[in-house]
Amino acid sequence: MRPQIDVPRRHPARPLDIGGAGGVAKALRIKPPTPEQWEQLGRDLMVGDPLADDLVEWMVATGTAEARPLVDRATAHGIASVENAPKPLRRFFEVVETDPPWLERERLRRAPDAFALAGVDGLYIARDVAFLGGYRAAGFNKTLIRTGALEKGSAKRFAETTQWAQRVTRPGGLELYGDGYRATIEVRIIHSFVRRHLMGRDDWDLAEWGLPINQTDMAATMVGAMLTPFIAGVALGLLPSRRELEDVTHVARYTGWLMGVEERWLPTSCREAVRILTHTLMSILEPDETTAVMARPMGNDPLGWHFTGPLAGLRRRIARSQHLSITSAVLGPRAMASLGLPMTAPWYPLLKAPVNLVVGRVVRLVPPLRQWYVERSRRKVEEFVELLSGSSESQLGESARHIAA
Repeated sequence: MRPQIDVPRRHPARPLDIGGAGGVAKALRIKPPTPEQWEQLGRDLMVGDPLADDLVEWMVATGTAEARPLVDRATAHGIASVENAPKPLRRFFEVVETDPPWLERERLRRAPDAFALAGVDGLYIARDVAFLGGYRAAGFNKTLIRTGALEKGSAKRFAETTQWAQRVTRPGGLELYGDGYRATIEVRIIHSFVRRHLMGRDDWDLAEWGLPINQTDMAATMVGAMLTPFIAGVALGLLPSRRELEDVTHVARYTGWLMGVEERWLPTSCREAVRILTHTLMSILEPDETTAVMARPMGNDPLGWHFTGPLAGLRRRIARSQHLSITSAVLGPRAMASLGLPMTAPWYPLLKAPVNLVVGRVVRLVPPLRQWYVERSRRKVEEFVELLSGSSESQLGESARHIAA
């Protein structure tokens, strides 16, 4: 029997200093967490996703070979398409198929263009700041290591994450039964399988690390992944409009809801998203020896990217320097030291920011040019995913799929 634990030891006694990551919060005059908010952050390290966890328990008890086709049918066509659906299956899909009262689908329909306008540089920020910088959250690394992240490689994991993000942010992706809706439900179920798997391992220290893939970690991951390109993108000259920011935040709110993040961690505005991200990082952004173990291979990933032609080797070395320059510019020397990566002159942000400032302004003023730029950006993102993995399509959840088999 596992002991009953209110707050795991990984939760700090007081908010951590998150360095430059708190700069935007200071500019917005966002205060540190109150004692009540701090206590909630600690308690939520022990809270998972009861609705999905109950579904997975049913799948295991029934047998995944029998249960998986029913889940897949409900995901793609709705619970009404499953005749005599078992109660756990029906309960899960009746919730996710019912729009929350605050959802504004028109904002979801506008948001894909906002994501596309951030371009491939927005994706670079997601990789080099949110994803790579996230390895400083050592508690979350415990889950990654035990699900084979080191063996699978960070390039594959990021390509999978990008594949999910592409589906979510494409036009129509978050319509009911759309690509992004289905992908998010699939990832949510995989998370529950991972949670169940790790809780069954003798080497999972619940009292130290809390529950795998818990509410606090999920909130930081969801808001960080979807909003960091817009919050930190100023370093590359990415300046979205106020409406674009609020539309993107609405996508993060609904996607988080579909993913099983509880309402208290779902942002109602861009400012609220910054508060949630800042507060969660103050709870989890504490590096240890796993940080450099995870980060160094990712810092060197560009040396294995699928460039072609006689200058492929040179392009790989330039790409490594380029992406380290982005990480260095946004995260700063202390973070780079904890990641075990060399501080690199911010040459790429210095070169690209003026270009993005001008281009971003022009394409927003000229509608035909805007549409051309949106389509071009989507192609560039697909090309970048192919550069990482050697293919334009990465199988969603492949790096953890063996756990859910």
